[in-house]
Amino acid sequence: MELKKSPKASLEDKKVLFAMMGLVMVLSLLYIGFEWTESEVKVYDSFNTEMLAEEEIEIVQTQQELPPPPPPPVPDVVEVINIVEDDVIVESVDINTEDDKNKEVVIQAPVAAPIQEEDDVVFQVVETMPSFPGGDAALFKFLGENVKYPVIAQENGIQGRVICQFVVNRDGSIVDVEVVRPVDSSLDKEAIRVIKSMPKWSPGKQRGKSVRVKYTLPVNFKLQ
Repeated sequence: MELKKSPKASLEDKKVLFAMMGLVMVLSLLYIGFEWTESEVKVYDSFNTEMLAEEEIEIVQTQQELPPPPPPPVPDVVEVINIVEDDVIVESVDINTEDDKNKEVVIQAPVAAPIQEEDDVVFQVVETMPSFPGGDAALFKFLGENVKYPVIAQENGIQGRVICQFVVNRDGSIVDVEVVRPVDSSLDKEAIRVIKSMPKWSPGKQRGKSVRVKYTLPVNFKLQ
């Protein structure tokens, strides 16, 4: 008997495709089987560990203090009083106060420390410092015009700054001129001479009153 089959209905040429599809399905089922798990997954809410640490209370073991023992009993003390007969005769003593009765008591006044007069006090800093007539500019001009450079210092090339101190009296006069930082004897003497030749200053004032003030002034000697 002759079989009549259409070539279009033949599945021989699609055998490889079906085999590949079956292989893919088998591998997919195996992968799903290995990855599948029956364990339950528990989800915990997040919490703040810092708050938990703060809520923990540290329990300190305490020791109960026992009351102190009572003091020992005080033994009874029996006071013994000896009675002595008062048969001793005491001679009477007469105190003669005739010499002290008419004696005058002189109380000497305490010796007070010598008080320094305010006019003799020399201030270092006052409310209004003394000043040269015309101010600092006039002072430097006076020094520049009146300082005579010693010849011996010029010949030896000596120069420098002589620091002097003096006291401005309440009337503005200059006294107690001294050198506190010398340079050379010739320059020191010239600085003292110029300061003593200055006119009267405006005196320093403290609480509205003229006072004596110590003033420091540098005198520069510089060769041209």
